[in-house]
Amino acid sequence: QLQASGGGLVQTGGSLRLSCAASGSIFRINLMAWYRQSPGKQRELVAVITSGGSTNYADSVKGRFTISRDNAKNTVYLQMNSLKPEDTAVYYCKAYIKVTDRASGMDYWGKGTQVTVSS
Repeated sequence: QLQASGGGLVQTGGSLRLSCAASGSIFRINLMAWYRQSPGKQRELVAVITSGGSTNYADSVKGRFTISRDNAKNTVYLQMNSLKPEDTAVYYCKAYIKVTDRASGMDYWGKGTQVTVSS
């Protein structure tokens, strides 16, 4: 129900833009977020955005990454600039989705997309 795309190989200092589109039965999407996981490390929160557009970032990416969303397209983006080798990871999107007005919402995860930053 969540499809992420946009990963790839980039040199240090380069940029990438990740996209994650939600599909299927959707009444409302609340929080949308990006996480990442490097080999041997726990998955960590990178950035989060509310339905109203408020954002929050991990300290390690502040000033370099920008999260945004298009509510009409049920899509969240992550613009990544000034990339560093330590940004190398599998990036996952997550969205809190209500499928009907009366249903309880739940978190949905997309399959990860690999981002590799070469030094």
